[in-house]
Amino acid sequence: MCYDDNARPPIPNGANGKAHGEDLVLSAADGNRFAAYFARPEQASSAQVIIFPDVRGLHQFYKELALRFAEMGVTALALDYFGRTAGLTARDDSFEFMPHVQQMQLDSFAQDVQASLNYLRTHGGEHTATFIVGFCMGGSMSLYTAMHKDLGLSGVIAFYAGLSRAFGGGDTVLQQANKVSYPVLGLFGGADQGIPVDQVKELEQTLNQQGVENTVVVYEGAPHSFFDRRQETYAEESADAWQRIQGFIAAHK
Repeated sequence: MCYDDNARPPIPNGANGKAHGEDLVLSAADGNRFAAYFARPEQASSAQVIIFPDVRGLHQFYKELALRFAEMGVTALALDYFGRTAGLTARDDSFEFMPHVQQMQLDSFAQDVQASLNYLRTHGGEHTATFIVGFCMGGSMSLYTAMHKDLGLSGVIAFYAGLSRAFGGGDTVLQQANKVSYPVLGLFGGADQGIPVDQVKELEQTLNQQGVENTVVVYEGAPHSFFDRRQETYAEESADAWQRIQGFIAAHK
């Protein structure tokens, strides 16, 4: 598990604007209904993001993360993965997520992504630069999504993306990294026992070989899920991660 119910995203510099957030239920092309959370800034949005949560799906950490983006002037939509198998039930600590993770399929998830993009572009901005931000399994899903050239994304931001596990019936991220089509910002913990640094370097090497613009950062000594307000030991790493996110979005919008 990436984040428990008490985890909260760090506060970025510049998150001093007003934002409004609301729970949504979106529908994919195949009829799947899934939960989402939409946060928009009071002023016109300079960019927009879709947030892919960790293996637990859409829980409070990601709703608050969406609000932090909106307070910076970036419209945000966080989606849930498990509408097809778990319906619209809560994703708190009591939710048994793994059986639903095991039933995920990349093709059907792509339909949820498209529905989220449609909503974001209708209610955020049709021509506003759009990014994916993913965590843990969501980091992996952000890189899988970056293999779809027709989505019109401006870039993907992957926190501690699992690289060697096959999700949703496909090959691993490392096996398909040569298909990534958009600029990548990858943020990893050097002490993450589940994601060896040599795999991170392999990802970076593949992206470089394919000519994909990328910045891959490994925070030495930082564990998985270091990006958490409670992790005071890694406050500097979290602040740097926010700065890199802001810089990445500003450079590609």
